[in-house]
Amino acid sequence: YLGHMRNLQKLVLSHMDVSRYVSPEQKKEIVTQFTTQFLKLRCLQKLYMNSVSFLEGHLDQLLSCLKTSLKILAITNCALLESDLKHLSQCPSISQLKTLDLNGIRLTNYSLVPLQILLEKVAATLEYLDLDDCGIVDSQVNTILPALSHCFELNTFSFCGNPICMATLENLLSHTIILRKLCLELYPAPRESYDADGTLCWSRFAQLRAELMNRVRDLRHPKRILFCTDYCPDCGNRSFYDLEADQCCC
Repeated sequence: YLGHMRNLQKLVLSHMDVSRYVSPEQKKEIVTQFTTQFLKLRCLQKLYMNSVSFLEGHLDQLLSCLKTSLKILAITNCALLESDLKHLSQCPSISQLKTLDLNGIRLTNYSLVPLQILLEKVAATLEYLDLDDCGIVDSQVNTILPALSHCFELNTFSFCGNPICMATLENLLSHTIILRKLCLELYPAPRESYDADGTLCWSRFAQLRAELMNRVRDLRHPKRILFCTDYCPDCGNRSFYDLEADQCCC
């Protein structure tokens, strides 16, 4: 029935799985049958895909069938190949994105050049960017900073759950300083806030956070910046802090 929804503007796909016992040929056929329906969705503007297992290695099939310019694209908690990111950066249907959400897409061992190219393409329109829990490390951040600093329409930027050090976080903040429309920024607590066993040291976290905030205020007046911790092993929650750094509620 999907291909008959000619007026569909928003599509949410969540927790769609293909059995591990399906052969690669069968999987490709299943993906083809599904993605070709997108050829008929000529009003689609918002596409959300969360925990969709068949995207890995096949994102190009779906993207090639998009015939509209998307305003919102969310690909979250999915396994993607580096080639999938390259196809995403080359897709003509994403050049006018207002929202890009890649929460939970593991990028640790990938080149972020495709993400850099993607940000360059959408810099004139992008308002919301979520790169939470992508596993982005210090050595990768510099790749995307020039493109990120040109996203002048950005009002929300979330970068939680990426294990970066204090120096990298300072560099990141120095590049977002010129983004005058930013209303909400969310960053991870720097790695130096944690002990060797991964336990958050609250006094060190408070000190580092205060240093970061003071340096930001020397350059601009942020509307709201929050720093978040890793997930608590006791309650499973992630805590967010601005000026006050009380311990986790559990």
